[in-house]
Amino acid sequence: MRKIILMMSVSLDGYIEGPNREIDWHMVDDELHTHFNEQLATMGAFLNGRVTYELMADFWPTADREKDSTGPVADFAAIWRNMPKIVFSRTLQHARWHTTIVRDVVVEDIRALKAQDGGDLALGGAELAAEFLRHDLVDEYRIYVHPVVLGRGKPLFAESDSRRKLRLLENRTFGNGVVLLRYERAETAETAEATDSADA
Repeated sequence: MRKIILMMSVSLDGYIEGPNREIDWHMVDDELHTHFNEQLATMGAFLNGRVTYELMADFWPTADREKDSTGPVADFAAIWRNMPKIVFSRTLQHARWHTTIVRDVVVEDIRALKAQDGGDLALGGAELAAEFLRHDLVDEYRIYVHPVVLGRGKPLFAESDSRRKLRLLENRTFGNGVVLLRYERAETAETAEATDSADA
């Protein structure tokens, strides 16, 4: 079954945006962008809310035609154009670039989507992530911690009454100081270990 993977960049103090929605503190150099491309190229679809989708659609369809476009930027432009995208929005009426509009997060529909063949599903955006987390639909977290303290802004994780135990899968430090923390749900790991033991 496919996994839903939350991939987000955050400041050291846990914000995905500054107080004025700025993300100019993201430290995406060629090394990190190449890594993003390698991860995202294998996905089966991108899952986004309307705001994230519209920001992406304003830039990426033609990003590789810009004169100052670097190799990793051009590569991601092609990945983004060709990747199936699912946008969760109650107001968006039309979308291009292999995009399907879905009005609500319906648990049964998401589970059916996970059961389809293909690559994992990349989830982005704080509001949409909060909705998926509320329904316990996130299987893996890939959090990229940037070496900056913003002080205030939009946090990645909304307040919740739920506690989730996670298992560390990987950590990696990039040359620009960004650190990847990759976790999966602990119950997912325990289920896989139980299955391996039963098969032995």
